[in-house]
Amino acid sequence: MPAPILSYEDLGLIQGEGWLFRHLDLYIGERDRLALIGRNGAGKTTLLKCLAGLIDPDEGKRTIVPGTNVVLLEQDPKMDGFETLHDWVVHGPDSPEPHEAAAIADQLGIDLSRPTATASGGERRRAAITRALGMNPNVLLLDEPTNHLDLGAIEWLEDWLKRFKGAFIVISHDRTFLARLTRSCLWLDRGELRRAEIGFGGFEAWTERVYEEEARAAEKLDAKLKIELHWLQRGVTARRRRNQGRLAKLGEMRAQRAAMLGTAGTAKLALAKDDVRSKTVIDAEQVSKSFGERRIVRDFSLRIQRGDRIGLVGPNGAGKTTLLKLLTGELAPDAGTVTLARTLSGIVIDQQRKLMEPQRRVKDVLANGGDWIEVRGHKKHIKGYLKEFLFDPAIADAPIGSLSGGERSRLLLAREFAREANLLVLDEPTNDLDLETLDLLQEVIADYEGTVLIVSHDRDFLDRTVTITLGLDGSGKVDIVAGGYEDWLRKKYEAVRSPAKAGAQAARSAEYSKKPSAPGLRPSPANKLSYKDQRDYDRLPAEIDRLHAEVAADEAALSDPDLYNRNPKRFAELTARIARHRADIEAAEVRWLEVAELAEALAP
Repeated sequence: MPAPILSYEDLGLIQGEGWLFRHLDLYIGERDRLALIGRNGAGKTTLLKCLAGLIDPDEGKRTIVPGTNVVLLEQDPKMDGFETLHDWVVHGPDSPEPHEAAAIADQLGIDLSRPTATASGGERRRAAITRALGMNPNVLLLDEPTNHLDLGAIEWLEDWLKRFKGAFIVISHDRTFLARLTRSCLWLDRGELRRAEIGFGGFEAWTERVYEEEARAAEKLDAKLKIELHWLQRGVTARRRRNQGRLAKLGEMRAQRAAMLGTAGTAKLALAKDDVRSKTVIDAEQVSKSFGERRIVRDFSLRIQRGDRIGLVGPNGAGKTTLLKLLTGELAPDAGTVTLARTLSGIVIDQQRKLMEPQRRVKDVLANGGDWIEVRGHKKHIKGYLKEFLFDPAIADAPIGSLSGGERSRLLLAREFAREANLLVLDEPTNDLDLETLDLLQEVIADYEGTVLIVSHDRDFLDRTVTITLGLDGSGKVDIVAGGYEDWLRKKYEAVRSPAKAGAQAARSAEYSKKPSAPGLRPSPANKLSYKDQRDYDRLPAEIDRLHAEVAADEAALSDPDLYNRNPKRFAELTARIARHRADIEAAEVRWLEVAELAEALAP
C-alpha cells in the first residue's frame, strides 16, 4: 500500500459529557476516492474538520506530507463581512487567483458579483465550490457538495471530480453521486470508523453483513439490554428488504400511470371514466404562466390522482417552484384552470422550519410538550414514535439546538407525517438527511395514502419514489413521464434521437440527389457530418444498449445477498465495473446528443 499523504492515529474528540468518537485510525492515499457515511449526529462533519486541521481533537496524532494542500468545502461557510461573493471567494493567502475563480464560476453558472446578503443557497453553494476547486487542493474534503445544486451543476461537479488528480473524501446523501465517484467507503457508526475497499455500490451489502455479525454476537449475551441496543440496526436491515417489495410495487404503479397518460408530452389522461374522476385531487387544464416576457409554463394539462407521487425536475430557475404553486392553488395561472378537490388539505414541509427554534424541546415540537402524539388519528407515545424515525427515545427532552441539521430535518418530517393531511409538498427534502433517513423517508412516502409533490435534484431518490416526473427546461414546456428521473432522461434521449436521425437521413438523401452520378464525386464537407461524427452517430446507439445490458446483468449478479461473504473479490469487481460502465454510458449519451444535434442542424 502506498504511503498516505494525510493520516490520523488514535483520533478522539469529546463532545458534551462524553466521547463523540475515540481510537479512530484514518489514512488517505494520494488518489483515494472515499465516501464518508454515517447517521446524522455521528460526527461526520466534525471528522472532516479534524482532518482539515480546523478542530484540535482531545486525542490523536495528525500526520501530513509537507506541501499537501487540504481544502474543506463546508456545508454553510460564513460569508459575513464580505460585500460580494467574489470578495469572499478570493480572500485569504491561499485563495484562487481572480482569473481562475472567474473560469470556474463561469462553468458553474454563478455570477460572483452578487451581494452575499441577497445570494440564494444555490448561489452560495456554487461560490463555495468555486473557491474550493480554485485553491488547487491535493486533498479535497466535501461536505454535502450537491446541496442546493441543480442537475446540470451536479453533473459538472461529477465530471470535474472524475478528472481530479488528487484525493477526496465526500459526505453526501446523493446515492448516484457516490456510486459514480467513490472507490472506498468509510463508515462512522456509534463512535467507530470502519473502512472497506469497495465503491458505494457495495456499501449496503457490506453494512448488512456487519449488522448480522453484531446481531449474532448480541444474541449470545444473556443480558436482554445488550440485545435491545440493536433494535435500530435490525430495523434498518428489515427496512431495506421491505423496500425491494416497494420498488416492485412502484414499478407496477408507473406502468398503470403510463397506460393512463396520453402521448408523451400531451399531459392529458386518456381515461375520463367516473372512477378516475372521483380519484382526481388536482386537475390542471391548459395552464400557462408568464412573468413579464418570460414564459414559465405553457399549455400544461395533467390530472393528478389520489396516491400519485409527482417529482418536479429541471435546472434552477426553470420554473419548478412556480409550477408547484400553480398546482397547489397558491398562484393563479394567466390562462387555463387548476381545480383542487374540496377535501384537499396540504402540508408544505419547507414552510414549517420556523417551528424548529433552538430553545424548544423535541417533545415541544412533536407533541406540544406532552408525552403522547396523535399520528393520523391514532395515539402513540412520543418515545415509541421517535424510534420509528431512527431517534434514541432519550432525546425527547433535549433542546432542538443540540440536534444536528440532519436530525432537525428528520424531526420535522416526523412531525408533519403525523398530521392529518392528504397532500404533502416536499421541496428538496433530501438536503441534510443521512442515507438511513432517506430509506425511511422513501418508506413513509410509499405508505402515505395521500398525494405527494416533490421538488428534488436527488436522482436516486426520485427513481425510488415517484410515479410521474414533470421535467422543466425553462422554455415553458413541461415533459410528463410515467416513472422517475432515469425514465425522464431516457425519454429526452429518445425524443432527440428519433427526429435527428430522420432529419439527418433526409438531409443526406437530398444532398446526394442534387449531385451528378459521376464515380467518386462526394457532397461538400460543409453540408454533411464528418467521418468521425457520422461513425459515432451510427455506432453509439448500439454501444449504449450494450452497456445498459451489461450493467443490468452485473446488477442482477450483485443482488445475490451471499455474494459478498462467498466471493468478496467478485463483489468488488462487479461494483467497479458497474460504476465504470455507467460513466461510459453517460459519456456516450452526451457524445451522441452532440452529433444528433449537429445532424439535425444540417437538415433542410
